[in-house]
Amino acid sequence: MRNGQKVAVIAGVFVVVAAGAGFGAYSMLGDDDGPGTQNAAAASDDTPDDGAAPPSEAEVLEVSGDFLDAWAAGDAAGAAALTDDAAAAEEALASLAEEAAVTDLTLSAGTPEGESVPFSVAASIGYEDLPVREWSYDSELTVVRDAASGEIVVDWEPSVLHPGLDEGLRIETGPGEGLPPVTVLDAEGGELTAAAHPTLAHVLEDIAGRFAAHAGGSPAVVTRIADAEGGTVEELLELAEPVPGEVPTTIVPAIQAAAEAAVADKDRAAVVAVQPSTGAIQGLANAPADGFDTALQGSYAPGSTFKIVTAGLLIDEGLASAGAKHPCPKYFEHGGWQFQNLDKFEIKDGTFADSFAASCNTAFISQAPELSDEALGDYARDVFGLGLTWSVGVATLDGAVPTQSLAQMAASLIGQGGVRMNPMTMASVSATVKSGTFRQPYLVPAGIGGRELATATGPSAATAEELRSLMHRTAVGGTAAEAMSGLDGDIGAKTGSAEVDGQDKPNAWFTGYRNDLAVAAVVPDSGHGGSNAGPVVAQVLAAAP
Repeated sequence: MRNGQKVAVIAGVFVVVAAGAGFGAYSMLGDDDGPGTQNAAAASDDTPDDGAAPPSEAEVLEVSGDFLDAWAAGDAAGAAALTDDAAAAEEALASLAEEAAVTDLTLSAGTPEGESVPFSVAASIGYEDLPVREWSYDSELTVVRDAASGEIVVDWEPSVLHPGLDEGLRIETGPGEGLPPVTVLDAEGGELTAAAHPTLAHVLEDIAGRFAAHAGGSPAVVTRIADAEGGTVEELLELAEPVPGEVPTTIVPAIQAAAEAAVADKDRAAVVAVQPSTGAIQGLANAPADGFDTALQGSYAPGSTFKIVTAGLLIDEGLASAGAKHPCPKYFEHGGWQFQNLDKFEIKDGTFADSFAASCNTAFISQAPELSDEALGDYARDVFGLGLTWSVGVATLDGAVPTQSLAQMAASLIGQGGVRMNPMTMASVSATVKSGTFRQPYLVPAGIGGRELATATGPSAATAEELRSLMHRTAVGGTAAEAMSGLDGDIGAKTGSAEVDGQDKPNAWFTGYRNDLAVAAVVPDSGHGGSNAGPVVAQVLAAAP
């Protein structure tokens, strides 16, 4: 009773529907004479006598029908016995239930074309506690006479199970390949997107890649074709969409908006805002927004903004004091180089505070003979954390103050030579002075991913107080006064103009603080720091509470 007959399942879940005359369909009650025990080579009256002859139409119908019946009944061993590679076929057929989580299966045979029999598969996939999903596809089998035994069998190929399969591939259901998506949040719990903040696009991508495994999300659940290494060859069905995880950041919307606005009219610029009391990076921006991340990864000589660090060293070494007399000659020679001040100015009978506020180069370089080659780098690292490995939560360059000698060592004292910084590290310098404590800047809280923040001693209380007085004077009556005018509260600042070989103009630098916000900016190839980078910093500082 094969012609067009559909056999109902009494005690099982699999069904085969035979559409062509001569197909077999079997009950799944476990009879001893079920399809797995039948002779695959059962011949009809028109079977050729020649053992090498191709199977007849009747044999094609008989064997393919028996194979599909057994497979539909969940009898992997029985179906496999009707093939020319029983071991491979049984493993593959069994895996459809075990690895692909197929719970119901209906096979519908089409009209044979010679030795080939097309058929369709309609399956139900039930994975863990997810709703059952329906899945269907078309495949094909070929009936042949086995060359060794002469029996009529199904020519087993992985593509019989699914047309997308080949040797070494398998169908499985489970979590999709790759990490789950991540939603990055600002400090107020709002979502940060590249569409709304193009300048943060690289940061958001970096955070998502680093913290996806710690964000609490889950990947999509899919039925897929996988290779031997577990890689996805083809996704066949999605049972559940991925659930994004969430990663908080320290970005404060108002500060971020101010940072983006501050560089909006610049061809090239970068700015970073850090909260001195915590080290949290509250805003950052680059121009162009889709360019290199100068704000966090830039490597520029910071010019005279670095005199904040050098001043701390000189104070601690007893070589300078804010109210003490300090030389600021037009020129000073060290290591074979003659150094001078901008426009060759000099301060006669002035104090160190006078020299700091006016950004006198020779006031700092004149102390080079009193310092070891290692002194500046050691102090920058141990006190201000510059050159340590920071764990910000994204890729950063954390400052470099290499050991140099002679003229290069002297140049380093004024932020030239081999000293390399970016707005993040210079914002940190101002933040350290403001709070009196080094707190490593961070964008993603350290508790996420089990990270440890870098530590440094910070300046002594007395030195921090003296540095604050120097920066405050510069902000109200020195080179930073014009940019900082109009800002109330507790303020301090320092300008910088770093000469670069081959550039018409120096790189403009500015760093400062107002209340509990420290900001630094660089505007490359633009001129004086006070007039070019200063307004960028002041605009962000104005957003501080």
